[in-house]
Amino acid sequence: MAGTNTIDQPSTVLSLHGRVAIVTGASRGIGRTIALYLASLGAKLVLNYASSSTETDSLALEINSSSTNTHPQAIAVQANVSNPDQVKSLFDQAEKAFGSQIHILINCAGVLDSKYPTLANTTVEDWDNTFNVNTKGAFLCCREAANRLTRGGGGRIISISTSVVGGLFPGYSAYAASKAAVETMVKIMAKELKGTGITANCIAPGPIATELFFAGKTDEMVKRMADACPLGRIGETNDVAPLVGFIASDAGEWINGQVIRINGGSVI
Repeated sequence: MAGTNTIDQPSTVLSLHGRVAIVTGASRGIGRTIALYLASLGAKLVLNYASSSTETDSLALEINSSSTNTHPQAIAVQANVSNPDQVKSLFDQAEKAFGSQIHILINCAGVLDSKYPTLANTTVEDWDNTFNVNTKGAFLCCREAANRLTRGGGGRIISISTSVVGGLFPGYSAYAASKAAVETMVKIMAKELKGTGITANCIAPGPIATELFFAGKTDEMVKRMADACPLGRIGETNDVAPLVGFIASDAGEWINGQVIRINGGSVI
């Protein structure tokens, strides 16, 4: 058991069997890969999406068809994470579908302005849109989770941030600011959850080969970022998912109130 001086088998401490996880922004990119990885560890998945359900329904079908369980192991639920009523409904539907309290929240829904404007050229509309999804969305989901996740062990809140917060690159002012706010919020929340057994952490990837990352970038820009990494490449979504799975499991119980920058050493 975690918290003792004995060493459990990896298959035991990494198992998420019987635990329910909500993954926001699960339709594509990092969120999709995280959902698949958590499912491989035995978790039951609530796959959140904002608009089109096609990709998320396909993901749920993939998870359910690979399971030997007769009951669905994954469901797709539409919710705008910046809307408090829809976030509450997301949690309600998760509890109803699996007849259980939720154990894990993965905040992965996010947006990035692919125009990469300077602060001086950032419109109020674009700034508000970035903060509505990235910051307000994380706040609403974290608030719901803080009040509803299972107590006494196994409760995990993991928010996906960005290494841009450390890199401070021009053109990312709204995006970096929105994620820096989430990192601060999560660190404080970890302290406020004292006594619940719920941990709260951020994982901050560097450049990851996703649709969000490639939008608005030239091949030259991508090559420059790959060259800046000591490992000589852009990250993949499957570079991120195992760390999320580790922190979500009993093996990650002692990790709390942290921001882990997972970027191959490419940025500070």
